[in-house]
Amino acid sequence: MTKQAILEAHQRIAPYVRETPLEWSDAVGAYLKLESLQHTGSFKFRGASNKIARLSAGEAAKGVVTASNGNHGLGVAAAARARGIAAEVFVSSHVSPAKARRIASLGACIHPAGDDPLAAELAARRSAEESGRVFISPYNDPEVMAGQGTVAVELQRQMPELDAVYVAVGGGGLIGGIGAYLKEVSPRTEIVGCWPENSPVMFECLRAGAIVEVAERPTLSESTAGGLEAGSVTFDVCRRVIDRSVLVSEEEILAAMRLVLKEEHWVIEGAAGVAVAAFRKEAGRYEGKNAAVVVCGKNVSEVVGRRLFSAS
Repeated sequence: MTKQAILEAHQRIAPYVRETPLEWSDAVGAYLKLESLQHTGSFKFRGASNKIARLSAGEAAKGVVTASNGNHGLGVAAAARARGIAAEVFVSSHVSPAKARRIASLGACIHPAGDDPLAAELAARRSAEESGRVFISPYNDPEVMAGQGTVAVELQRQMPELDAVYVAVGGGGLIGGIGAYLKEVSPRTEIVGCWPENSPVMFECLRAGAIVEVAERPTLSESTAGGLEAGSVTFDVCRRVIDRSVLVSEEEILAAMRLVLKEEHWVIEGAAGVAVAAFRKEAGRYEGKNAAVVVCGKNVSEVVGRRLFSAS
């Protein structure tokens, strides 16, 4: 992943994506990069837009397929609609009915498949292969990662003297793209990977030096949960660009989400809460310096929403 690939992605998707603001938060003590204000409420729209923009005319005519119970499905559906391309999104039985309706409202065909996300993904890949359509991975694709990296193009322009950026890590596409760009244009900027203690998949893979199976427990950070695909292109990029790692508890994630809701009046999802919580844990490191936290999305599920809005 190179600076040039990300700059080309930035130019390619500029007509479709929203440049999101970087705003100071007194409550957090850092600048917040508000990808929660991106189309579909998540940074995922960037990667999907870049992948779809790179399709040949023949590929576009056939349509695209993906598997997702959440933000990636929304991003692919919206990006495909913007380009007049058909999209099919495979979902597992655990998909939120509200999320499925929202994906469908963006023009995608919903295809229920299996009782877990992996089963849905395998079914989607088979369907893509059989039909000759392009499968769009949520992270294991250089063009998707380049699209996610366009967050850093904006971030560096908005805050040229940036000391650190905190990013929640799932499959590694977002931090991989951000880190790859900033390592070339702002090597002084620390790239800090943030994980829930209950689901530190990429963290443990990096510690092991290889992609391994990692035991997980339920987490508020639903969009970063799940195993890492064998051979993922993000692994080597993350190994190269992540400078430090921070793990946070479920209590710390929920406290961060509630803090942003109470003081800034913004709903943020669990993955964004991970990055905010990680920064709050280390805020003393950056006193008098410029640190940014990527608020990666705002799409809270019904289950997480009940905990976020409860009085306890």
